[in-house]
Amino acid sequence: MEVITNERLIKRNARIGQISSLVGLLILAAGMYISFTQPELFAISLGALLVGFALSQVGIYFGNRWGRRPRPDELLNQSLKGLDGRYKLYHYQSPSSHLLVGPAGVWVLLPRHQRGTISYEKGRWRQKGGNLYLKIFAQEGIGRPDLEVSSEVDSTKQYLSKLFSDEELPEINAAMVFTNDRAEVQADNAPIPTLHTKKLKEIIRKSAKSKPISTEKIQLIQDDLQPNEIQADNQ
Repeated sequence: MEVITNERLIKRNARIGQISSLVGLLILAAGMYISFTQPELFAISLGALLVGFALSQVGIYFGNRWGRRPRPDELLNQSLKGLDGRYKLYHYQSPSSHLLVGPAGVWVLLPRHQRGTISYEKGRWRQKGGNLYLKIFAQEGIGRPDLEVSSEVDSTKQYLSKLFSDEELPEINAAMVFTNDRAEVQADNAPIPTLHTKKLKEIIRKSAKSKPISTEKIQLIQDDLQPNEIQADNQ
């Protein structure tokens, strides 16, 4: 399997995360200082606390995706290591953030780092367990990943529609993949396949057997996505 990664974008976004986190902490500290030493400036201290918290959340968002090692793209690489050379895995170099193209077809992958028990009940995603402090200050909530996946699938479909007619357009598959070793996934009824990274390669290989895509389509997509000055590695 060949892995193609936009390292320049990763470095830039990791830097944004570092700066946002640092500035956010400084503003939070300033807001706390003002609230204790000059309580009459309550509005200013409150504003500083809100701005500092917002910047900290931006730092968490960028840090979790591009600053923390191993990064989500690296964990996906590990989970899919061993797929044959007909597969190419694109990180931040395609219409979706993480795109796998090969005999199993076209797969949009959405990595998530949350821990605890992940479930989908009555149309809502739920996360139980884990550390309350981490949920508030060190990681994002699970949110609505199905909407994010839908957006990336639509972007990928629009991109591929330039290469294929409606009749020839390959099916675009999607999966939400939890990368945390402390995550337990119980979401069989979720609107999209939701699984741990340990099971990702298995579902890809099953798809290659049950719904294979032609070599011609694979080659056409991979040729069109061929990057310029982007790091590529064989796994």
